[in-house]
Amino acid sequence: MARLDSWLWAVRMYKTRSMATAAVRGGHVRVNDNLAKAAQPVVAGQKVRVRKEQDERLIEVVDPSLEKRVSAPLAQAAYIDRTPEKPAPIPEMVGRVAIRDRGAGRPTKRERRAIDKLRGH
Repeated sequence: MARLDSWLWAVRMYKTRSMATAAVRGGHVRVNDNLAKAAQPVVAGQKVRVRKEQDERLIEVVDPSLEKRVSAPLAQAAYIDRTPEKPAPIPEMVGRVAIRDRGAGRPTKRERRAIDKLRGH
């Protein structure tokens, strides 16, 4: 049986083992919906929820014996990806950039000077 952090590194969820350890300690990894510890042993059938940046993956452990980093095909065979599919993007919103109305938001430097002059500063 492998430690959780080394297993996550071995199956290529994280680039380095120290990143995997930091993620587990930071609460970004849950095992069976409970907070995990880095030294926790990995058991077949466990459901591991991994948050990275804005993605969240739900994986089920198949081969808990991996302790060293392996090739990508072997790593993918060590777990089953149970991540639900993301909804398709709204066609009308694809490629659009949010545009603010002129004057909305923070004042420009020129406008701040005018406000200061009006207040008497």
